[in-house]
Amino acid sequence: MIKTELTEFGLEVQNLRKVYRGNHENEPVVALKRLDLKVKKGSFFGLLGPNGAGKSTLINILAGLVIKTSGIVKIGNIDQDTNEREFKRSIGVVPQETNFDPFLTPYESLDIQAGLYGVRKSDRNINQILKRLGLEGKSSAYMRSLSGGMRRRLLIGKALVHGPEVVILDEPTAGVDIELREMLWNYMKDLNAKGTTIILTTHYLEEAEALCEKIAILNKGELIACNDTSDLLERVNLKVINIKYNNLYLNKINLPEKANLKEHKDRKLSISYNRNEIKIDQILDCLRSQGLEIMDLSTEEADLADVFRLLTKNS
Repeated sequence: MIKTELTEFGLEVQNLRKVYRGNHENEPVVALKRLDLKVKKGSFFGLLGPNGAGKSTLINILAGLVIKTSGIVKIGNIDQDTNEREFKRSIGVVPQETNFDPFLTPYESLDIQAGLYGVRKSDRNINQILKRLGLEGKSSAYMRSLSGGMRRRLLIGKALVHGPEVVILDEPTAGVDIELREMLWNYMKDLNAKGTTIILTTHYLEEAEALCEKIAILNKGELIACNDTSDLLERVNLKVINIKYNNLYLNKINLPEKANLKEHKDRKLSISYNRNEIKIDQILDCLRSQGLEIMDLSTEEADLADVFRLLTKNS
């Protein structure tokens, strides 16, 4: 009897590479450059990056929608190449786009999805999923009658109906209201507490900071950071200056290379900078030399949005 070696990782990516072939008009595009990534079992993991970073390519490879050029992808001990069917059963992906048959009901949609994964009728917890997603009152309604928020909730149900070990949420709260967002996150946190590995991609960086224990940042097909969320914030040693100024009209402000500017309403702006690379006096001297009349000034520790901007700008 062959003994299966246990692993602590819910998802493991080794030396993953994806090159989209070019043609006579376009050069080949390298979307992923020998990516290595490990996501611990049972963790809530954030995967961030600007547009074109390679996030969608990675998710599509995991979902089986894009064929990788080379590399190894595993969920637990299940290799995507050698056990593709079991790999697909072990992962659930919530895509950005909603795509449903308008003449099916939510119950029918989940029932068909469960059947595609070979879930026995007696093991299908469709009503429970619909209730948790706030859709129990719409279980018999046609899909065409559902709002955009309801359809997005149902996408989550489709990803969960076969009980996967790993769930990937690709921008799950884009375009939904605050109440729905909180409901979805409470559901995801409950699933995570029961041992499901959750991988989140989002442009709402405050969500990633609040939910994720660890965060990886992709840029231009490469992993530029992968740390515990608290360590990531400390790693770059960022500080933020909040300034209220007196000028009625403000010309374009030029800052030292290692500082990042964000303008706000009511004659306010914030500047994030790395304390290891630049001093606050340099920034203030630069502002004053351009005629900025500072009325009030305060400093604070940076948040994940500041870290993200700095790392992607400098990579």
